[in-house]
Amino acid sequence: MKLYKDIASFNEYLGLPKPLDNDIDIGYYDISTMRLKSEPVSIDFYRIAIKSNFIDKSVSGYDKATTQPVTAVFFNSPDVSNGWDIEPTFNGIYLQFSKQLIDENRFLFKNYYNYGEHEPLLLIEKEEQEIRTIFALMLKYYEYKKDNFTVLISYIHVMVSLVESFYKRQFSTNIKQYSPIVSEFQQLLTGYYNQPANQIPTVQFFADKMGLTPNYLGDIIKQITKKTAIENIHEAVMAKAKELLEKRDDLNTTEIAYLLGFDYPNYFSKFFKKQMIVTPKQYRIQSLAKI
Repeated sequence: MKLYKDIASFNEYLGLPKPLDNDIDIGYYDISTMRLKSEPVSIDFYRIAIKSNFIDKSVSGYDKATTQPVTAVFFNSPDVSNGWDIEPTFNGIYLQFSKQLIDENRFLFKNYYNYGEHEPLLLIEKEEQEIRTIFALMLKYYEYKKDNFTVLISYIHVMVSLVESFYKRQFSTNIKQYSPIVSEFQQLLTGYYNQPANQIPTVQFFADKMGLTPNYLGDIIKQITKKTAIENIHEAVMAKAKELLEKRDDLNTTEIAYLLGFDYPNYFSKFFKKQMIVTPKQYRIQSLAKI
């Protein structure tokens, strides 16, 4: 598989103009000069593409008679291969960033690449217009980058923030699509203590189990349940802790702490008291008094 290590070589392959800069490239697609079909290739930089009236014939489930064009934001990251076979009907814009630029401006780039590993962002007309307006300003300052780099980065920040907010809209307005993810998370959470636990559950643990990134999973859980993933996890840990304190009088609180996956009993005590105001020992005494 061919690896394109820099933006200039990939642009030559794709049929795009030579970039003005080695670390950032911004432009409009010109279908008349572009490669419309390719075997999988990989790149060693980051890309964002906003495409309107777009149809990729290489995707699973493509049917010429029924497939509808989409307007969406697409992402490419290093170490991820992509092929394509696209209809020559779309128009759009693209942004390309070197690893170095992202490393130097890490505050700009939060979750959207994590989201993009799993799905494109489908845009409604109003959202597309907002992004294109910001893009036009970005392109203006890109062409005079040496004198206006700070302004250019600021507009990139605005666009990234828009993309993140639009993803959250997509999560919240397509509950059916994301319900299976929430259900799987809740099932894994419920069954976590069915096996010996060597640590308290984490968002990373469930994300790995589900083949998702933690930020992507966390934002879906928050949008659907109205609680963060860690809040859901803490509730489950507390429910199990109270169950053990109430029903397992053969275990002391230190043993319960280790059973729950806490490395140190005092961490368990602090965690429990933060949630319940009382310590595990005090809770056990109170629960026994009610019997």
